[in-house]
Amino acid sequence: MTRDDAIDALTLAGQTEEEDAFPLLDAAIACAIHDYPLRDPSPVRTLADRAVERLTERLTEMGPDDALSEALSGDLRLNGDLMHDDDPANTDVIAIAERRCGLSAALSVFYLDAARRAGLNCQGVDFPGHFLLRVDTPEGPVALDPFSQGRLVLPSELTQRALRAGLMPHVADRLDLLMAPVSPRGALIRLQNLVFVRAIHARDYAAAERAALRCALLDPGDHRPWLDVATARERQGALTGALQALDRAQTLDDPMAARRQISFDRVRLQLN
Repeated sequence: MTRDDAIDALTLAGQTEEEDAFPLLDAAIACAIHDYPLRDPSPVRTLADRAVERLTERLTEMGPDDALSEALSGDLRLNGDLMHDDDPANTDVIAIAERRCGLSAALSVFYLDAARRAGLNCQGVDFPGHFLLRVDTPEGPVALDPFSQGRLVLPSELTQRALRAGLMPHVADRLDLLMAPVSPRGALIRLQNLVFVRAIHARDYAAAERAALRCALLDPGDHRPWLDVATARERQGALTGALQALDRAQTLDDPMAARRQISFDRVRLQLN
């Protein structure tokens, strides 16, 4: 698969109207190929198929949350990378399929895909500073941490984490807010936003532009990724490209028109 093939796949995924039909695994593979093309994605699909098989077997013996943890972390050894947190491979599903470690938001792709195919109700949770999973059980929803061997995160720990992340106490003790689910599309966009932020911090503005473009393709109705594309292009000195991205953002109806116009004018003036 080439980078152009990946763009076509992401464009098609972005046009999916029903969130339940969003092709999470295929879109995640396309994101990885878009960053580093001409790689073989078959290890990802093989691992995903094995995850479904192991999860289905585990579900005959235990509840949904334990089955997910044992199948994905115990049987398939998917866990967080504690030694090399900043390694770009930790956000790339192809690299993760080979290394069996990564960041929570990327590991969640395999959890969410396996759960959906096995008939479980499992959703991502965009928890402050750390992506979690929400799994419905007969006793109610519980939170799992894919980074930490898929272990259960108790409500008291969720509150403590929220307080450490800077949330106000009256918000940090609201489990309905802390465990609010995001769609599969939202989970993948969360991962690409993480890639964007890390690339900006590393001053790898070409990688940042690619990550922002992937967000724009995955959610074509959102103007914000185009602002990020413009920022990355501007920092590369590609001012004409930055203007094109800002112009694209201006075509989307939202309350941020004034901010976009200011950004547009700032870049345009640099061309004069």
